[in-house]
Amino acid sequence: MPGLIPPPNGLICPADRIFDRARVRSALAQACKDAGAGAETELRRAVVKILSQARKDGMAAIAEGFEQHPFDARGATRAYTWLTDCLIGCTFTLATTHLHPLSNPTQGERLSLLAVGGYGRGEMAPFSDVDLLFLTPYKITAWAESVIESMLYILWDLRLKVGHASRTVKDCLRLGAEDYTIRTALLEHRFLVGDAPLAEELQGTLRADLFKGSERDFIEAKLHEREQRHLKQGERYVVEPNVKEGKGGLRDLQSLFWIAKYVHDVSDSADLVKLGVFTEDEFATFQKAENFLWAVRCHLHLASRRANEQLSFDMQVQVAERMGYSDREGRRAVEHFMQDYFRQATRVGDLTRIFLTKLEADHTKAEPLLERIFKRRPRVKEGYKVVNNRLAIRDDRSFLKDPVNILRLFEEGLRTGMLIHPDAMRLVTANLRLIDDDIRADKEAASIFLGLLLKHGNPERALRRMNELGVLSAFIPEFEPIVAMMQFNMYHAYTVDEHTIQVISNFNQIERGELEEELPVSSEVLRSGLNRKVLMVAMLCHDIGKGRDIDHSVLGAQISRTVAPRLGLTKSECDTVEWLVRYHLLMSDMAQKRDIADPRTIRDFAKAVGSVKRLDLLLLLTVCDIRGVGPDTWNNWKAVLLRSLYRQTRVALEEGLEALSREVRGTEAKKNLRAALPDWTNGDLKRETTRHYDPYWQGLHVTAHVVFANLLREIGEDEVRIDLHPDDDRDATRACFAMSDHPGIFSRVCGALALVGANIVDARTFTSKDGFATAAFWIQDSEGKPYEAGKLKRLEQMIQKILKGEVITRDAIQTRDKFKKREKAFRVPTTISFDNEGSEIYTIIEVDTRDRPGLLFDLTRTMANMNIYIASAVIATYGEQVVDAFYVKDMFGLKFHAGSKQKTIERKLREAITQGVERANA
Repeated sequence: MPGLIPPPNGLICPADRIFDRARVRSALAQACKDAGAGAETELRRAVVKILSQARKDGMAAIAEGFEQHPFDARGATRAYTWLTDCLIGCTFTLATTHLHPLSNPTQGERLSLLAVGGYGRGEMAPFSDVDLLFLTPYKITAWAESVIESMLYILWDLRLKVGHASRTVKDCLRLGAEDYTIRTALLEHRFLVGDAPLAEELQGTLRADLFKGSERDFIEAKLHEREQRHLKQGERYVVEPNVKEGKGGLRDLQSLFWIAKYVHDVSDSADLVKLGVFTEDEFATFQKAENFLWAVRCHLHLASRRANEQLSFDMQVQVAERMGYSDREGRRAVEHFMQDYFRQATRVGDLTRIFLTKLEADHTKAEPLLERIFKRRPRVKEGYKVVNNRLAIRDDRSFLKDPVNILRLFEEGLRTGMLIHPDAMRLVTANLRLIDDDIRADKEAASIFLGLLLKHGNPERALRRMNELGVLSAFIPEFEPIVAMMQFNMYHAYTVDEHTIQVISNFNQIERGELEEELPVSSEVLRSGLNRKVLMVAMLCHDIGKGRDIDHSVLGAQISRTVAPRLGLTKSECDTVEWLVRYHLLMSDMAQKRDIADPRTIRDFAKAVGSVKRLDLLLLLTVCDIRGVGPDTWNNWKAVLLRSLYRQTRVALEEGLEALSREVRGTEAKKNLRAALPDWTNGDLKRETTRHYDPYWQGLHVTAHVVFANLLREIGEDEVRIDLHPDDDRDATRACFAMSDHPGIFSRVCGALALVGANIVDARTFTSKDGFATAAFWIQDSEGKPYEAGKLKRLEQMIQKILKGEVITRDAIQTRDKFKKREKAFRVPTTISFDNEGSEIYTIIEVDTRDRPGLLFDLTRTMANMNIYIASAVIATYGEQVVDAFYVKDMFGLKFHAGSKQKTIERKLREAITQGVERANA
């Protein structure tokens, strides 16, 4: 029967398995015969049943073929398109010959059906939209209206997501002139069935009356659209990318083809080589990237069972498995898959940038004459020229005679502030082989590279372009493994190479004075003078060891021994770089995982650092590293911890450890409390200052001492007093509790806070000499922010009810203890360690595991049941991973030294963690 469109070449499985034309033809003919004349509803129901089964069989056949050939995206997209063509062709034929037949159609009752948009291009994923254009010569007739209505009802019943428009040729011209989205859809129209001459008329009219002469406007519109899309999706390569709309995604490739088709009237991307737009190698890169991205998109649709374009964490694992990736070299399959994804996305960025900026240059509107006369143009060095305000190479052959010129190109770009011309970028990428061991050992090349980092005030721009073009990896081969490397966790927002560039960018912002208010200590340290060269090379190398089955800090330090001397650093500078890379996490770990109110913490850290010079360098590296993790990672809480650690350590290094002794701290704290309570009598002050043990005075600020003094004043034995107060300096709400001391008090408070949805970021508990417990918790809401002041009273009432036993915490918390769907894919091994050296008084139990609601309650309840006294807990969260450090002692006030006891505690804690994970996954 008419309407069964012939299959294209290169389908992923035999055409008859996708759509058995003979069987469907026979079944539809029988349905028409059985229904008889005028039985439209009955016929439509029968047709939907036949075509639904055909669609189901076809989709299953394509999915099976795709499973066997998971990288054959072209075969899959053509198969989905042809299946859709067949369904629509059958529907059109039935609507025009059986449901609404015309024995003698007039000239105005012609109807042409066209596919537009992605469907028109012939590229469809499993759940892509089906965009149709019903074309009529004049105003739509009653017959055409009936045909369209019947078709749409059938297609909707087939569960196709149909987007449609009914227009004349004139309508298409008028609407296309007003709206670039419509114009782009029309650009990719494809005739399906119906009146062919009418479709041909549209094709000729569009080219002559709409496209011709408007190329420049179309290019500018597409470039603006691309820019807005990147801003919305995330300008950098984010770790949960949108395959269709994100940077380096399919839409970027499609924009490239749209412009080529609009300007050059090409019908196939291969024509871009004939036109000289791409070289053969570039076109091969284009095809490889396009095929990979389409394969990812199709697998993503099939795994999600819907039109999902977001590669969320849970989907990344499934798509990696579907595409045949496996765990190897100490990294998960999903990490290998995502590194390939980001490398392809980067190549898409290279191609589209070169192509679009070249077209932009060819079609950009000229500047007004007065601007051209008076505009100051940068003077470029010999061997360069300015083309359309971009830095270009005057003579390719002369340029390539000295490979160091490749680095000089980026230096000149930074010096002049100009963007590099696409032809120059193309020349560089085609000749990366010139950067060999001789160039890497060349002193001038090393000097130029360091100059890019240190001299021009904007190293980020040069590094990012060098990285995208492959120059950075060519000059520093040790950097290549981390290019586009994704870390499969919720903590890092960028790939490893992008994170490294962000770290250097953060340092540059501090250097320019842009973060003076936000980072006063770092800004002051930088002004006082430090070795910028050492710091910059350490930043470049700090994560260079990632992705291998060895501690990246250790491996990175080893790699820096090779990289730093090659860049011309002295022996002393190389030693410092190596130390910084090896211990680049030390300051962050000490600040976030240890109690910095404990003098032993400061003493151990000061010993490890050894000098103020290294402390200054480590502070800058730590701050820039944390800020480079993601846009929301840095906060006041981390700032306060790092400032306090830095200042105390500096005092210890300059004045000696005695300046930080417990006695000195305690005396100072009591003096501050007396000053803060001028209305109290001497007797009351004496009672307050003598009722607490030494750790209480070291572990809290005077503001908390004042709060506890008021909470404890005339407190009853059965009373629970609570004070909730915003702590803006720490981006948290401080929750202070005072009550009679008893075993498990820490766990009870943790449970109460978990039930009200509070996220605990730090905690301290102390026991007074007269039998009361004082507990200070710093909490945040579910969005990681302090609670609004207006909600604190209600929060306090809820906590009071729980602490009074009106709610059974253990039972209630189990209904809330669930992982979100996208978080279930993460694996975090549990590590439990015991440290008896990090504190003079306590054993530090460090639990490194998968974060989840209720975890802290489970851990503290387990310890309480074992008669373990918890003095404080320091909580450090890294996305889905959490490190909880508990300062504990036994019921006799002693540390846990016995190995057997430590093993018992570890076993019980692991059991609690395992049971909690099972609940969270249920």
